[in-house]
Amino acid sequence: MRRLFPPTAEPPVETSAEAAAESSAGPPSWEDREWGLDELAEAYAYPDLPAGPGRPVGVWLRANMVSSLDGAAHHDGRSQPLSSAADMRIFGVLRGLADAVVVGAETVRREGYRPARAREAFVARRAARGRPPVPAIAVVSASLDLDFALPLFTEPLVPTLVVTGAQAPADRLAAARQAGAEVVLAGEGAAVDPARAVAALAERGLTRLLSEGGPKLLGQFAAARVLDELCLSLAPLVAAGDAARIVNGHVLVEPERFSLFSVLEDAGFLFTSYRRRR
Repeated sequence: MRRLFPPTAEPPVETSAEAAAESSAGPPSWEDREWGLDELAEAYAYPDLPAGPGRPVGVWLRANMVSSLDGAAHHDGRSQPLSSAADMRIFGVLRGLADAVVVGAETVRREGYRPARAREAFVARRAARGRPPVPAIAVVSASLDLDFALPLFTEPLVPTLVVTGAQAPADRLAAARQAGAEVVLAGEGAAVDPARAVAALAERGLTRLLSEGGPKLLGQFAAARVLDELCLSLAPLVAAGDAARIVNGHVLVEPERFSLFSVLEDAGFLFTSYRRRR
């Protein structure tokens, strides 16, 4: 893996003690090599932000998605065929940095979501921030058409959250609570208001949010203009077919403009990060 952007100028050849100390810190990021988890965690660190219009203090919603060269968000119904070993390392790092992973019900069903696993590399880092060893999984669903007997609900290290509307089916709300899930209401009707979902999670102290899709949920966040960052893995593959794009929803009246923040490359995969212009 190597960094392509932002560009880093090669340091001049020096023999000073300062230069020697700098070189002993490790190889430069533009060299093609395997990155350690600490390096990736630094590259993907969440920014510290003040409150914005209608936004809680410090909340930041990033999305992590993978796409083929021709724009497919999945192949044969799942994103895994588009992934790679480096993509999965970044996937794990992004989870390790997040307070909560926000995901749509359809993605939970299709991808067979399980509870987040504690990773030794991030336990101490999370504890230093007063966080549990793993992020909570927050499932967004209006109908609550979910199998509450799955390990995602019965075996998590921290309770799984179910984000839904105030008018969600009463029997499904009861089933969610009986399974041990924590219900978060974010909307007056059955549907979830994406902006209120972000605010409701932030009110619980979950301000570093990571959305893993699917495309419909990401489209709702984009339409509500609450998506702060998109981490897009571009796979060197052509999938064809009629798979959805990574963002699928109503056309925005004015396209949201993002700025390129970083690009890493590994074996032809590009790992990009774009941040919304403020």
